[in-house]
Amino acid sequence: MEQTRKKILIVGGGTAGWMAANLMAARWADQNIDITLMESADIGIIGVGEGSTPQLKGFMDSLGIEEAEWMPRCNATYKAGISFRGWSTKPGFEEYFHPFPAQPDDYTAPAFFHNSYVRRQGVDVEGHPDHFFLASHLAKHKLSPIAQDSFPFEINYGYHFDSSLLGKYLAEKAHERGVERITATVTDVNLNSAGDIESVVTDAGETLAADFFLDCTGFRALLIQQTLKTPFNSFADNLFNDSAVVMPTPSTERIESQTISTAMKNGWAWSIPLTSRVGNGYVFSSSFCSADEAETEMRAHLGLLDSDVEARHLKMKVGQVQQHWSKNCLAVGLSQGFIEPLEATALHLVQETVQGFIEAYEKGSFSDTHRKDFNASVSTRFERVRDYIVAHYRVNSRTDSEYWLANARNEKLSTSLRSILQTWVSGKNLSDELDRQDIDNYYPSISWHCLLAGYGIYPNQDQLKAGNEMANKHSLPQIEEFIRRCALNFKSHREQLG
Repeated sequence: MEQTRKKILIVGGGTAGWMAANLMAARWADQNIDITLMESADIGIIGVGEGSTPQLKGFMDSLGIEEAEWMPRCNATYKAGISFRGWSTKPGFEEYFHPFPAQPDDYTAPAFFHNSYVRRQGVDVEGHPDHFFLASHLAKHKLSPIAQDSFPFEINYGYHFDSSLLGKYLAEKAHERGVERITATVTDVNLNSAGDIESVVTDAGETLAADFFLDCTGFRALLIQQTLKTPFNSFADNLFNDSAVVMPTPSTERIESQTISTAMKNGWAWSIPLTSRVGNGYVFSSSFCSADEAETEMRAHLGLLDSDVEARHLKMKVGQVQQHWSKNCLAVGLSQGFIEPLEATALHLVQETVQGFIEAYEKGSFSDTHRKDFNASVSTRFERVRDYIVAHYRVNSRTDSEYWLANARNEKLSTSLRSILQTWVSGKNLSDELDRQDIDNYYPSISWHCLLAGYGIYPNQDQLKAGNEMANKHSLPQIEEFIRRCALNFKSHREQLG
């Protein structure tokens, strides 16, 4: 590294490209590495209202970017979690909230774990997750997840934002860190005798050489798939959705602090609150309905049947490449793969991919020594996220369309997911099973418990019996009062945003 400067060329911008540029520029500021990002003025960005997991806060913090700076620029709001509406038809479980963890949950989550276990043994105790978590209360009352200084407990949260604006903002920050920006379109890619990428040719006739390339060209996957012919593994066998129709509606006075996911006839609809508007989209399967049918259903859902609000139609390629790092190219973002946006994992996967690559590249003295281990790690992460998303569909109880029935009877499940579901329905300890599989770091036990309990995957009500003192050892009124008093330390979402 001291003898010659290394050149890294990121092909494609958007949120993924500029996240990668910032992470690399920050980590390698003192190294002999030149980072250039080339993006086309002719290729649009899929700019919709988008949500994140709490890891995005860690990304911003690592770059020293304050919320007061970036959030207004990107019409961003706070996100305490996700509400799932209509995914289950079990009485009392037609809706549930998936919370992001908060330190006060340490006092209430044990009661939820206990009750969900006891209810699966056939005892009539409260097993719905919404009663046990601070984030559920914050979202229900449209409170922000930002506590006052007098409440010194860690609260995890995500964000909602305009993805197009976030990409533009991160481009500015990357430029400040010395990343060179080139506006051009790739017309050709040159390989060397070893099959590595040597250079790309632009529409201006310029040839740009580099030592390493990042493919951030979206679903086109220009470098990783079109040029290097890296195979793509589709997830279509158990994730049926491949399309979306999106349209905005006006912002509301009281801004939600949650993403709302509502089950539709052939998929689900998101509602993502921004300061400027509400982003809405219907994710559906083209095997079960047409784009026109989906748009009509979405307009009816939003009360826009007689409106001239423009709808945009998108196609999704769900799956992952077999090698995320192939030859001297790393695929990042949609080019490496995509798992439908149900749990807002897209940017989380980008962040994990780039940070994992940086560590592997450095560990190998900026060589491909650890490429195999890196690829295995990223592929496993995609598979574990896939399992969690598939579970949402597999355990649904809807019977109103062939789409939901097909999802419920789909037996193309991984061994891991099959074991998780079997553990739950057989009344065994789910946390122990997650530990046995060593997968708690992908989705923690609370997430799996909230999902399965939230759908009401319990014995039927007429099968439950009254519990003894041990079964009813946790006082639900005391828990709810504790959560209510904790919530007094949080402002309304609108007030927090200013």
